Amino acid sequence: MTASPLPDDAHPAPLAGHDLVLGYAGKTVVHGASLDLVAGQVTALVGPNGSGKSTLLRALARLHPIGSGAVSVAGTELRSLRARDFARRVALLSQSRPHPSGLTVHDVVGFGRHPHRPRFGALNDADRDAITSALEITGTSHMVDRPVDQLSGGELQRVWLASSLAQETGVLLLDEPTNHLDLRYQVETLRLVRRLAERGTTLGVVLHDLNHAAAVADRVVLLHRGEIHADGAPAAVLTSAHLSEVYGIPIETTVSTATGHLHVEALASTRLRP
Repeated sequence: MTASPLPDDAHPAPLAGHDLVLGYAGKTVVHGASLDLVAGQVTALVGPNGSGKSTLLRALARLHPIGSGAVSVAGTELRSLRARDFARRVALLSQSRPHPSGLTVHDVVGFGRHPHRPRFGALNDADRDAITSALEITGTSHMVDRPVDQLSGGELQRVWLASSLAQETGVLLLDEPTNHLDLRYQVETLRLVRRLAERGTTLGVVLHDLNHAAAVADRVVLLHRGEIHADGAPAAVLTSAHLSEVYGIPIETTVSTATGHLHVEALASTRLRP
């Protein structure tokens, strides 16, 4: 197992977890994981179902209790930050989001401005500019006045992503951002993730699709049974040996001649069709 190096005191990571032990109902599901997210880079968390990747992401987002260890934001421990201050620095697009009714797309995207606004304050110019920018970036401007309860699952996913962008934080955590999206919007979402990284945003992304991770990530963290099995560049982590061991089936990785990215393929040991 290789572990992520801890940031030094002079240059603390925008978001980091140190020796995190996490669990549910007395059962430990993440065992002593250390992970630092780097500004301007996409860090992809991958691994089989139940490996602890979403739990680890939720702990970094302040949504899962920490058994032991610590989370820090730019060197400041999580417990020292008020919830509002944390929300100005870190945004999360989770898998479990409400399906609101009686609200428009503009209303939902505007939720992302709450950490920046007085409790009962109206939208100001900065809020409106952030909302407009988030709508444009996610390709949802044309539906701004539509009721969200009339949207498809994929459309609503993009609206919630716009809400996270409107929050204007330096760190963005995404849990399965391509889930429920058709192929076109999967590709567009991954392109958006890359553009955000190039603008200096720190991104932590949970992905099931290993080819998506290979295409979008600067760094891949492979989890297995609650531990970090490998951590590094995609080519170093998404190897046949690592993936076959973790997923328990023969997996082959090659370099695509079309894209230059790694291509991951599960090798079926038996015919899938009669």
